[in-house]
Amino acid sequence: MNDRSGLIDRAVDEIRRHITSGDWPVGSRIPTEPALTALLGVGRNTVREAVQSLVHAGLLVRRQGSGTYVLSDSELTVVMGRQIADATHVHILEVRRSLEVEAARLAASRRTAEDVLILRTLNADRQEAFGSGDVDAMVASDLALHRAIAAAAGNPVLLSLYENLIDAIGANIRTNVVGLVHTRSEDDHDALIEAIADGDARRAMGEITSYLGTYIGDPVA
Repeated sequence: MNDRSGLIDRAVDEIRRHITSGDWPVGSRIPTEPALTALLGVGRNTVREAVQSLVHAGLLVRRQGSGTYVLSDSELTVVMGRQIADATHVHILEVRRSLEVEAARLAASRRTAEDVLILRTLNADRQEAFGSGDVDAMVASDLALHRAIAAAAGNPVLLSLYENLIDAIGANIRTNVVGLVHTRSEDDHDALIEAIADGDARRAMGEITSYLGTYIGDPVA
């Protein structure tokens, strides 16, 4: 690696660090080119190439006449988003089931008292939202509960995979929720949350398998 390539790589790493740490949150404008030059201690050409590299990676986006903005804080999210762009609703449900069944199993085995309190609180929020019929609130509360189950699983790799699919999962949940609103169907996660609270991994797995299987079309799978 020559010195210039090394400078660019270091500049890319430093800009990425500011993004992933939250210093420059998604949607924010990053410092101007002169400011980046001073911050990173490199020349303007190096800054331009480093920024362009992260534009190609999908973390940054240039807006003509406005500046460069943070588009995503995870390259994995960008890559996965591209890969699943043409996925069907059922495809996402099947992937959700594979992740969430294991998340429920692990959460039942590893949940702490604090996890149980969080899950019960989020489940109550979900019930309130579903009772209101507000689709946005229903989606947000359902997504928050399922993410919390993934967090309670105590596996950082599983949680990272789940979070990097969060946009697709959110869209998937919205489709399910809209269907519930139209059909006035009942939907709750009480049994799932209590199975996790009770430490009953088999029952927790069965609850999420049945729940997502209903939307997939094979509830007894």
